[in-house]
Amino acid sequence: MTHPLPDRIVVVLVRARNPNNIGAVARAMHDFGFRHLRIVSDYAPPFETARSAVDASEVLAQATTFATVAEAVADCTLVAGTTAVGERALEHPLYELAEAASKIHSEAAEENTRIALLFGSEKTGLSNEELSHCHWLLTIPMHQHEQMRHPSMNLGQAVAVCLYELIRTQAAPSTLGTREAARADEVERFTEHFRRLLEASEYTRRHPANCSDEQIRRLILRMGLRASDVPIWMGIVRQILWKLNQPE
Repeated sequence: MTHPLPDRIVVVLVRARNPNNIGAVARAMHDFGFRHLRIVSDYAPPFETARSAVDASEVLAQATTFATVAEAVADCTLVAGTTAVGERALEHPLYELAEAASKIHSEAAEENTRIALLFGSEKTGLSNEELSHCHWLLTIPMHQHEQMRHPSMNLGQAVAVCLYELIRTQAAPSTLGTREAARADEVERFTEHFRRLLEASEYTRRHPANCSDEQIRRLILRMGLRASDVPIWMGIVRQILWKLNQPE
């Protein structure tokens, strides 16, 4: 393919436990031309028992594991989480898959981008802390059954549907943009400095309800920082911190 999308997408499985589901994800990635699989887990993924990964041994062999979501998406410029919605109170913009695919294509057309698609565990999905690393969320629209209050899709099926939609709607090659998006690790570093600023100014003491790690991270992500923005904002925050620490 001449389009850069398959090389710019990483599929991130968070706390996936069923080896057959991991295998099904790897097979879907292989079938649609995607190669980059990352797994967030506190134990060794059961790659050797992922029997459903027919013809996808290369995807599994190249898969990498991480202890945290932050580490898994550190080099990514866009992190899109997946959700079945249900009764969860969402703190992010939510897009149906077709609109989400368009946004992903737009991001992929920019220079030096890497896009993470986050999929949660088979039973509980993504936690609020894990979702706080996402720029926005996507959902696969499904038929509402009377007997099923919150329909959800098997992990392997969900990944396959998302990747198919991305391939189906891919645009013709275009000229790359010039403004690089900030990587997740750069945003996380700025988020930590911003948190220190809130503490030094005593904002966190006066407004503790607004200052959880997840709330601050979501606030920063909504800024849509570009790579060239980060050093400027870091300089501003450091200067304010220096001034606050000066004696009266």
